[in-house]
Amino acid sequence: MSKFGSHNEQNTDQTVNKHALLFGLISVFLCGIGFSIITPVVPFLVQPYTSNPGEQAIVVTLLTSVYAFCVFFAAPVLGALSDKYGRRPLLLVCLLGSAIGYFVFGIGGALWVLFVGRIIEGITGGSIGTIFAYFADIIPPEQRTKYFGWLSAVVGVGSVIGPTVGGLLAKFGYSVPMYFGAIITLLNVVYGFFFMPESLKKHNRLKEITFIRLNPFTQLANLLSMKNLKWLLISAFLLWVPNGSLQAVFSQFTMDTFSWKPAIIGLMFSIMGFLDIISQGLIMPKLLKKLNDKQIATIGMVSEIIGYSLIAASALFSFYPFLIAGMFIFAFGDSIFGPSFNGMLSKSVDSSEQGRIQGGSQSIQALARMIGPIIGGQIYVSLGHAAPAFMGMILIAAAIPVLYKGKQVSRAY
Repeated sequence: MSKFGSHNEQNTDQTVNKHALLFGLISVFLCGIGFSIITPVVPFLVQPYTSNPGEQAIVVTLLTSVYAFCVFFAAPVLGALSDKYGRRPLLLVCLLGSAIGYFVFGIGGALWVLFVGRIIEGITGGSIGTIFAYFADIIPPEQRTKYFGWLSAVVGVGSVIGPTVGGLLAKFGYSVPMYFGAIITLLNVVYGFFFMPESLKKHNRLKEITFIRLNPFTQLANLLSMKNLKWLLISAFLLWVPNGSLQAVFSQFTMDTFSWKPAIIGLMFSIMGFLDIISQGLIMPKLLKKLNDKQIATIGMVSEIIGYSLIAASALFSFYPFLIAGMFIFAFGDSIFGPSFNGMLSKSVDSSEQGRIQGGSQSIQALARMIGPIIGGQIYVSLGHAAPAFMGMILIAAAIPVLYKGKQVSRAY
């Protein structure tokens, strides 16, 4: 326990506790794999409880939306509770809740049971911020950038592996990926219970939790009042809405249009995730030598528009090579937009505001991923399978001039 107190005070020379580090890395890996492992099998789990593909698509997107809804409201609450009561109890309870959520979703039996499982997962899924706070407690300031890079990489690996694992396990039953997720999460709970120390010393804990700390809307309002950030965040929101729609409806879309099975759907998601890692590791460093963040973000947004156009064409012509090409181009655009957006965001304020704007950005993204699936599911059913892709083309085309409007505002202030 003394090792952790030193980092909250002044001594930064002690080594990071290996059990704490391993537990944290496993936890973020499970966060990455947990959200993605369900993706290939959701339509197949929902199918027995719906009467037609249209109703099925609506339910699939609502399950994605309710998860984001719960994350949006739970994240600030979990963060505040961890500041007051410590990281260890919150993380163990959240991981246990995630395991229960997987198990409930796997059991099924009725649509309301699936929603209960997803709600439990969403509430406990808001713990990612607590995990980052845990690492900030145990790691000296001068090493945090390196370790946070590890965290991002581990989340990425989990997101790449998750769809493939989910698709392959689905061959033994559509509920098997859920049970697998529950088991590995429970194993991490056991490991953490016996080996994970508390990272937040009692004298550093929050004395009182105020309503403002628990209200995500207050956080968003304060963030959007910062004029040098407003247009940047609005531009990203316009991009995240159709992205959330695509992620929610993709499995249903491939199932309805091309009769793909979970293994193929999962492999497609994993290939895109692998491309994301390659793009950030090899392409981004070269782009940064020649272009600024805003130019790279624009290239990413244009690439996503091209990707959406090919996805729409695949639906209109029932030609899956268009879909594959479109998803690869979309994945490239998304992979370079993210780092460039975070770069612009972090450079917009000084170091004392970093935590607030990063947390606010995550809240806005969760809000977009709550709205996007709802809209996407409705237009998918009412306007046709290509409609969500057309929505992506329109909203991102609108987001580009909004991004550059922000440039004019930032100069004025």
